[in-house]
Amino acid sequence: MDNSSSGGGEIETVQPPVTAPNPTRRTVRTKVPEIEIHLYRQGKGPIDVFKESLGGWEQDQLEVRDILEKYGFKSVFAFAPESGRGVPIRFNPRNGRSLLPYKDGSVIYIDGEPKDSLIKPITRILFGVAMITLLITLVTRETPDWIRRLNVFGAGNFPPWILACMVIVFMRMRKRTKDFLKKYGL
Repeated sequence: MDNSSSGGGEIETVQPPVTAPNPTRRTVRTKVPEIEIHLYRQGKGPIDVFKESLGGWEQDQLEVRDILEKYGFKSVFAFAPESGRGVPIRFNPRNGRSLLPYKDGSVIYIDGEPKDSLIKPITRILFGVAMITLLITLVTRETPDWIRRLNVFGAGNFPPWILACMVIVFMRMRKRTKDFLKKYGL
């Protein structure tokens, strides 16, 4: 480009004006929408009352996954102290926000279902194995004659706790297989 026809041909740089060292700043603050939550555990409580800010594009969705993680729940339900638990509060699995919108300033009641402990089912299984083993040893002091004749287990000396484990595993597999078949309509 030829700048000779415009008259000046040079580019000037302009320095910004020097301002006072402590200028007054103007900031605009918008109120973050919040709701008040009364949280119950299995209908008992409230265990906590707190304000939760709403999220999402339109700032109208509850952060359900955060509540589940903070309080150790596997699911939360709408709740009315007079009538009890209502419908489950559904949330998007990707972002953890509620599917239904909430209004700013609302007061909601939530009932949470705690996560299942692994200790309880393991304790039940071990207790079941111990009880079946005890019953088998009390009923049969020695290996039954028909087991010796069949010679199914080699030498004939078969520990009762193995039989108890086999019974429990069989019962658990039968139940799970039945649920599996129902799931696929068979």
